[in-house]
Amino acid sequence: MTERVALVVGATGMVGTRLVECLVSAGWRVIGLCQTPPTQSGSISYVSVNLLDGKECREKLKNTKEVTHIFYAARAQHGEGGIEPVSDNLSMLENILVGVSDNSRSFQHIHVVHGAKYYGAHLGRYPTPAMESDPRHLSANFYYDQQDYLLQRAGSWNWSISRPSLVYDYTPGRSRNPISLIAAYATISKALGLSLDYPGSEGSYKALVEAVSAAHLAKGIVWIATNEACINQAFNITNGDYFRWENIWPRFAEYFGLPMGGPRSISLSKMMVDKDSVWDRIVHDNKLTPTKLDHLALWPFGDFMFGSDWDLCSSTTKLRQTGFADFVDTEKMIFDLLDRYRSNNIIPYT
Repeated sequence: MTERVALVVGATGMVGTRLVECLVSAGWRVIGLCQTPPTQSGSISYVSVNLLDGKECREKLKNTKEVTHIFYAARAQHGEGGIEPVSDNLSMLENILVGVSDNSRSFQHIHVVHGAKYYGAHLGRYPTPAMESDPRHLSANFYYDQQDYLLQRAGSWNWSISRPSLVYDYTPGRSRNPISLIAAYATISKALGLSLDYPGSEGSYKALVEAVSAAHLAKGIVWIATNEACINQAFNITNGDYFRWENIWPRFAEYFGLPMGGPRSISLSKMMVDKDSVWDRIVHDNKLTPTKLDHLALWPFGDFMFGSDWDLCSSTTKLRQTGFADFVDTEKMIFDLLDRYRSNNIIPYT
Protein backbone atom coordinates (compact mmCIF):
# COMPACT_ATOMS: atom_id res chain seq x y z
CA MET A 1 0.00 0.00 0.00
CA THR A 2 1.25 3.49 -0.84
CA GLU A 3 2.49 5.35 2.23
CA ARG A 4 0.06 7.95 3.48
CA VAL A 5 1.71 11.31 4.01
CA ALA A 6 -0.30 14.03 5.75
CA LEU A 7 0.28 17.75 5.60
CA VAL A 8 -1.45 19.18 8.70
CA VAL A 9 -2.00 22.93 8.36
CA GLY A 10 -2.36 24.60 11.75
CA ALA A 11 -0.53 21.67 13.29
CA THR A 12 -0.01 23.19 16.76
CA GLY A 13 -3.56 24.48 17.25
CA MET A 14 -6.20 22.77 19.37
CA VAL A 15 -7.52 20.66 16.49
CA GLY A 16 -4.21 20.29 14.67
CA THR A 17 -2.36 18.96 17.73
CA ARG A 18 -4.81 16.09 18.20
CA LEU A 19 -4.87 15.45 14.45
CA VAL A 20 -1.10 15.03 14.41
CA GLU A 21 -1.31 12.60 17.35
CA CYS A 22 -4.11 10.62 15.72
CA LEU A 23 -2.33 10.35 12.37
CA VAL A 24 1.02 9.35 13.88
CA SER A 25 -0.63 6.64 16.00
CA ALA A 26 -2.25 5.29 12.81
CA GLY A 27 1.11 5.03 11.06
CA TRP A 28 1.00 8.12 8.86
CA ARG A 29 4.04 10.22 8.05
CA VAL A 30 3.21 13.77 9.09
CA ILE A 31 4.44 17.21 8.04
CA GLY A 32 3.12 20.03 10.21
CA LEU A 33 2.70 23.64 9.08
CA CYS A 34 2.48 26.27 11.81
CA GLN A 35 3.71 29.71 12.74
CA THR A 36 5.97 28.56 15.58
CA PRO A 37 7.22 24.95 15.46
CA PRO A 38 7.53 23.18 18.83
CA THR A 39 11.02 22.76 20.28
CA GLN A 40 10.50 19.00 20.57
CA SER A 41 9.01 17.52 17.43
CA GLY A 42 9.88 13.81 17.60
CA SER A 43 9.22 12.18 14.25
CA ILE A 44 7.16 15.11 12.95
CA SER A 45 8.63 17.52 10.40
CA TYR A 46 7.37 21.00 11.29
CA VAL A 47 7.62 23.93 8.88
CA SER A 48 7.08 27.56 9.84
CA VAL A 49 5.11 29.47 7.20
CA ASN A 50 3.00 32.59 6.79
CA LEU A 51 -0.13 31.23 5.10
CA LEU A 52 -1.06 34.67 3.77
CA ASP A 53 2.21 34.91 1.81
CA GLY A 54 1.65 33.01 -1.43
CA LYS A 55 5.27 33.20 -2.52
CA GLU A 56 6.53 31.90 0.83
CA CYS A 57 3.98 29.08 0.78
CA ARG A 58 5.05 27.95 -2.68
CA GLU A 59 8.69 28.04 -1.63
CA LYS A 60 8.13 26.13 1.62
CA LEU A 61 5.92 23.54 -0.11
CA LYS A 62 8.43 22.60 -2.81
CA ASN A 63 9.38 19.54 -0.77
CA THR A 64 5.85 18.18 -0.42
CA LYS A 65 6.03 15.91 -3.46
CA GLU A 66 4.91 12.86 -1.44
CA VAL A 67 1.93 14.42 0.33
CA THR A 68 -1.22 12.36 -0.19
CA HIS A 69 -3.61 14.22 2.14
CA ILE A 70 -3.95 17.80 3.38
CA PHE A 71 -5.69 18.32 6.73
CA TYR A 72 -6.48 22.02 6.87
CA ALA A 73 -7.20 23.26 10.41
CA ALA A 74 -6.09 26.89 10.13
CA ARG A 75 -8.02 30.16 10.16
CA ALA A 76 -7.15 33.82 9.98
CA GLN A 77 -6.95 36.00 13.08
CA HIS A 78 -10.46 36.89 14.22
CA GLY A 79 -12.52 38.30 17.03
CA GLU A 80 -15.42 36.64 18.78
CA GLY A 81 -18.91 36.13 17.46
CA GLY A 82 -18.92 38.28 14.34
CA ILE A 83 -18.06 37.71 10.70
CA GLU A 84 -14.56 36.31 10.26
CA PRO A 85 -12.28 37.60 7.47
CA VAL A 86 -13.37 36.08 4.15
CA SER A 87 -10.58 37.09 1.79
CA ASP A 88 -7.76 36.15 4.20
CA ASN A 89 -9.22 32.73 4.92
CA LEU A 90 -9.77 32.02 1.25
CA SER A 91 -6.25 33.16 0.32
CA MET A 92 -4.67 30.99 3.01
CA LEU A 93 -6.45 27.87 1.75
CA GLU A 94 -5.69 28.70 -1.86
CA ASN A 95 -1.97 29.24 -1.14
CA ILE A 96 -1.71 25.80 0.46
CA LEU A 97 -3.75 23.95 -2.12
CA VAL A 98 -1.92 25.47 -5.08
CA GLY A 99 1.45 24.84 -3.45
CA VAL A 100 0.75 21.15 -2.82
CA SER A 101 -1.22 20.31 -5.96
CA ASP A 102 1.47 21.88 -8.15
CA ASN A 103 4.23 19.85 -6.49
CA SER A 104 2.82 16.52 -5.38
CA ARG A 105 1.99 13.78 -7.85
CA SER A 106 0.61 11.70 -4.95
CA PHE A 107 -1.95 14.23 -3.72
CA GLN A 108 -5.39 12.62 -3.31
CA HIS A 109 -7.53 14.48 -0.79
CA ILE A 110 -7.93 17.68 1.21
CA HIS A 111 -10.00 17.87 4.38
CA VAL A 112 -10.98 21.32 5.69
CA VAL A 113 -12.22 21.98 9.23
CA HIS A 114 -15.18 24.37 9.40
CA GLY A 115 -17.85 24.65 12.11
CA ALA A 116 -21.41 25.40 13.17
CA LYS A 117 -21.11 29.02 12.01
CA TYR A 118 -21.96 27.52 8.62
CA TYR A 119 -25.56 27.41 9.88
CA GLY A 120 -25.49 30.92 11.35
CA ALA A 121 -25.12 29.65 14.92
CA HIS A 122 -23.36 32.94 15.78
CA LEU A 123 -26.12 35.15 14.37
CA GLY A 124 -29.22 34.08 16.29
CA ARG A 125 -31.81 31.33 16.30
CA TYR A 126 -31.49 28.85 13.45
CA PRO A 127 -33.13 25.49 12.62
CA THR A 128 -31.89 22.77 14.99
CA PRO A 129 -30.59 20.17 15.03
CA ALA A 130 -28.67 21.58 12.05
CA MET A 131 -28.28 19.25 9.09
CA GLU A 132 -25.60 19.35 6.40
CA SER A 133 -28.26 19.97 3.74
CA ASP A 134 -29.57 23.12 5.46
CA PRO A 135 -29.48 26.29 3.31
CA ARG A 136 -26.82 28.94 3.77
CA HIS A 137 -27.57 32.21 5.54
CA LEU A 138 -27.27 35.63 3.89
CA SER A 139 -24.28 37.04 5.79
CA ALA A 140 -20.72 36.73 4.50
CA ASN A 141 -19.12 33.49 5.65
CA PHE A 142 -15.66 32.26 4.65
CA TYR A 143 -16.83 28.66 5.00
CA TYR A 144 -18.98 29.20 1.91
CA ASP A 145 -16.14 30.69 -0.13
CA GLN A 146 -13.75 27.91 0.83
CA GLN A 147 -16.24 25.17 0.01
CA ASP A 148 -17.09 26.78 -3.35
CA TYR A 149 -13.38 27.00 -4.11
CA LEU A 150 -12.90 23.29 -3.40
CA LEU A 151 -15.85 22.45 -5.65
CA GLN A 152 -14.32 24.47 -8.48
CA ARG A 153 -10.81 23.05 -8.15
CA ALA A 154 -11.51 19.37 -7.43
CA GLY A 155 -10.92 16.82 -10.15
CA SER A 156 -7.69 14.90 -9.84
CA TRP A 157 -8.14 15.06 -6.06
CA ASN A 158 -11.14 14.92 -3.70
CA TRP A 159 -12.23 17.00 -0.73
CA SER A 160 -14.24 16.73 2.48
CA ILE A 161 -15.30 19.11 5.25
CA SER A 162 -16.04 18.68 8.96
CA ARG A 163 -18.39 21.01 10.83
CA PRO A 164 -17.60 20.47 14.52
CA SER A 165 -19.35 22.04 17.45
CA LEU A 166 -17.41 23.99 20.09
CA VAL A 167 -14.10 22.17 20.71
CA TYR A 168 -12.93 21.19 24.22
CA ASP A 169 -9.44 19.98 25.18
CA TYR A 170 -6.52 20.25 27.59
CA THR A 171 -4.53 23.16 26.12
CA PRO A 172 -2.36 25.11 28.60
CA GLY A 173 -1.26 28.33 26.94
CA ARG A 174 -4.23 28.44 24.55
CA SER A 175 -7.01 30.59 25.94
CA ARG A 176 -9.87 30.02 23.46
CA ASN A 177 -10.95 26.94 25.41
CA PRO A 178 -14.16 26.50 27.47
CA ILE A 179 -12.47 24.28 30.06
CA SER A 180 -9.62 26.55 31.13
CA LEU A 181 -11.88 29.61 30.93
CA ILE A 182 -14.47 28.08 33.28
CA ALA A 183 -11.71 26.90 35.61
CA ALA A 184 -10.12 30.36 35.78
CA TYR A 185 -13.49 32.06 36.31
CA ALA A 186 -14.47 29.67 39.11
CA THR A 187 -11.07 29.86 40.82
CA ILE A 188 -11.10 33.66 40.82
CA SER A 189 -14.70 33.72 42.07
CA LYS A 190 -13.66 31.53 45.00
CA ALA A 191 -10.64 33.68 45.82
CA LEU A 192 -12.95 36.70 45.99
CA GLY A 193 -15.47 34.92 48.23
CA LEU A 194 -18.21 34.89 45.60
CA SER A 195 -20.77 32.32 44.56
CA LEU A 196 -20.44 30.66 41.17
CA ASP A 197 -22.82 32.71 39.06
CA TYR A 198 -23.52 31.66 35.49
CA PRO A 199 -22.21 34.57 33.37
CA GLY A 200 -25.05 34.63 30.86
CA SER A 201 -28.78 35.05 30.47
CA GLU A 202 -31.43 32.64 31.75
CA GLY A 203 -32.15 31.73 28.13
CA SER A 204 -28.53 30.73 27.61
CA TYR A 205 -28.56 28.84 30.91
CA LYS A 206 -31.47 26.69 29.77
CA ALA A 207 -30.59 26.33 26.06
CA LEU A 208 -29.67 22.97 24.56
CA VAL A 209 -25.99 22.95 23.57
CA GLU A 210 -23.30 20.51 22.48
CA ALA A 211 -19.55 20.01 22.49
CA VAL A 212 -16.83 17.98 20.80
CA SER A 213 -13.62 16.60 22.26
CA ALA A 214 -10.60 17.56 20.16
CA ALA A 215 -9.42 13.94 20.23
CA HIS A 216 -12.84 12.68 19.11
CA LEU A 217 -12.90 15.31 16.37
CA ALA A 218 -9.48 14.17 15.14
CA LYS A 219 -10.69 10.57 14.85
CA GLY A 220 -13.75 11.73 12.94
CA ILE A 221 -11.70 13.86 10.56
CA VAL A 222 -9.36 11.00 9.69
CA TRP A 223 -12.38 8.75 9.16
CA ILE A 224 -14.01 11.24 6.79
CA ALA A 225 -10.80 11.89 4.84
CA THR A 226 -10.09 8.22 4.20
CA ASN A 227 -13.50 6.69 3.44
CA GLU A 228 -15.02 6.62 -0.02
CA ALA A 229 -18.50 7.11 1.43
CA CYS A 230 -17.43 10.58 2.57
CA ILE A 231 -15.81 11.89 -0.63
CA ASN A 232 -16.74 15.45 -1.66
CA GLN A 233 -19.15 15.97 1.25
CA ALA A 234 -19.47 17.86 4.53
CA PHE A 235 -20.23 16.26 7.90
CA ASN A 236 -21.24 17.53 11.32
CA ILE A 237 -19.12 16.18 14.19
CA THR A 238 -20.09 16.41 17.86
CA ASN A 239 -19.62 14.18 20.90
CA GLY A 240 -23.03 12.76 20.05
CA ASP A 241 -25.01 14.13 23.00
CA TYR A 242 -26.47 17.43 24.22
CA PHE A 243 -26.49 19.22 27.58
CA ARG A 244 -27.85 22.31 29.31
CA TRP A 245 -25.67 24.59 31.43
CA GLU A 246 -28.37 24.66 34.13
CA ASN A 247 -27.81 20.94 34.71
CA ILE A 248 -24.01 20.97 34.76
CA TRP A 249 -23.42 24.28 36.58
CA PRO A 250 -24.19 22.86 40.06
CA ARG A 251 -21.46 20.26 39.45
CA PHE A 252 -18.98 23.05 38.70
CA ALA A 253 -19.91 24.73 41.98
CA GLU A 254 -19.35 21.45 43.85
CA TYR A 255 -16.09 20.73 42.00
CA PHE A 256 -14.60 24.10 42.92
CA GLY A 257 -16.12 24.23 46.42
CA LEU A 258 -18.29 27.27 45.74
CA PRO A 259 -21.81 28.31 46.73
CA MET A 260 -24.16 27.85 43.80
CA GLY A 261 -25.19 31.04 42.03
CA GLY A 262 -27.65 31.65 39.23
CA PRO A 263 -27.64 33.15 35.75
CA ARG A 264 -26.50 36.77 35.57
CA SER A 265 -26.07 38.66 32.32
CA ILE A 266 -22.58 39.96 32.97
CA SER A 267 -19.66 40.70 30.69
CA LEU A 268 -16.62 38.61 31.57
CA SER A 269 -14.51 40.95 29.44
CA LYS A 270 -15.41 43.84 31.72
CA MET A 271 -15.57 41.97 35.02
CA MET A 272 -12.21 40.24 34.64
CA VAL A 273 -10.21 43.11 33.15
CA ASP A 274 -8.49 43.88 36.49
CA LYS A 275 -8.15 40.32 37.84
CA ASP A 276 -4.59 39.50 36.72
CA SER A 277 -3.23 40.35 40.17
CA VAL A 278 -5.83 38.09 41.79
CA TRP A 279 -4.76 35.22 39.56
CA ASP A 280 -1.08 35.87 40.23
CA ARG A 281 -1.79 35.64 43.96
CA ILE A 282 -3.67 32.36 43.45
CA VAL A 283 -0.71 30.94 41.53
CA HIS A 284 1.72 32.04 44.25
CA ASP A 285 -0.34 30.90 47.23
CA ASN A 286 -1.09 27.48 45.72
CA LYS A 287 2.39 26.97 44.24
CA LEU A 288 0.89 26.43 40.78
CA THR A 289 2.82 26.19 37.53
CA PRO A 290 3.26 29.86 36.56
CA THR A 291 0.64 30.55 33.89
CA LYS A 292 -0.66 33.94 32.85
CA LEU A 293 -4.38 34.47 33.13
CA ASP A 294 -4.69 35.46 29.48
CA HIS A 295 -3.10 32.12 28.55
CA LEU A 296 -6.02 30.34 30.19
CA ALA A 297 -9.02 32.53 29.49
CA LEU A 298 -9.99 34.65 26.51
CA TRP A 299 -12.83 36.55 28.15
CA PRO A 300 -14.49 37.84 24.92
CA PHE A 301 -14.71 34.18 23.89
CA GLY A 302 -16.49 33.47 27.17
CA ASP A 303 -18.95 36.29 26.50
CA PHE A 304 -19.65 34.75 23.10
CA MET A 305 -19.98 31.21 24.48
CA PHE A 306 -22.40 32.17 27.27
CA GLY A 307 -24.16 34.89 25.29
CA SER A 308 -26.32 32.77 22.97
CA ASP A 309 -29.82 32.27 24.38
CA TRP A 310 -30.78 29.85 21.60
CA ASP A 311 -30.18 26.13 21.12
CA LEU A 312 -26.83 25.19 19.57
CA CYS A 313 -27.01 21.64 18.25
CA SER A 314 -26.30 19.67 15.09
CA SER A 315 -27.40 16.31 13.76
CA THR A 316 -24.66 13.69 13.38
CA THR A 317 -26.88 11.14 11.63
CA LYS A 318 -25.15 11.57 8.28
CA LEU A 319 -21.73 10.76 9.74
CA ARG A 320 -23.04 7.77 11.71
CA GLN A 321 -24.58 6.38 8.54
CA THR A 322 -21.08 6.11 7.03
CA GLY A 323 -20.06 3.76 9.86
CA PHE A 324 -18.42 6.18 12.31
CA ALA A 325 -19.94 5.05 15.59
CA ASP A 326 -17.62 6.63 18.19
CA PHE A 327 -19.14 8.93 20.80
CA VAL A 328 -18.08 10.82 23.94
CA ASP A 329 -19.94 11.44 27.20
CA THR A 330 -19.68 15.24 27.32
CA GLU A 331 -20.14 15.69 31.06
CA LYS A 332 -17.51 13.07 31.83
CA MET A 333 -15.18 14.67 29.26
CA ILE A 334 -15.51 18.08 30.92
CA PHE A 335 -14.59 16.88 34.40
CA ASP A 336 -11.84 14.60 33.11
CA LEU A 337 -10.28 17.64 31.45
CA LEU A 338 -10.63 19.72 34.62
CA ASP A 339 -8.93 16.90 36.53
CA ARG A 340 -6.10 17.05 34.01
CA TYR A 341 -5.60 20.78 34.61
CA ARG A 342 -5.50 20.04 38.34
CA SER A 343 -3.13 17.09 38.11
CA ASN A 344 -0.74 19.18 36.01
CA ASN A 345 -0.82 21.94 38.65
CA ILE A 346 -2.44 24.55 36.39
CA ILE A 347 -5.45 25.11 38.67
CA PRO A 348 -5.62 24.48 42.44
CA TYR A 349 -7.31 21.54 44.14
CA THR A 350 -9.07 23.66 46.73
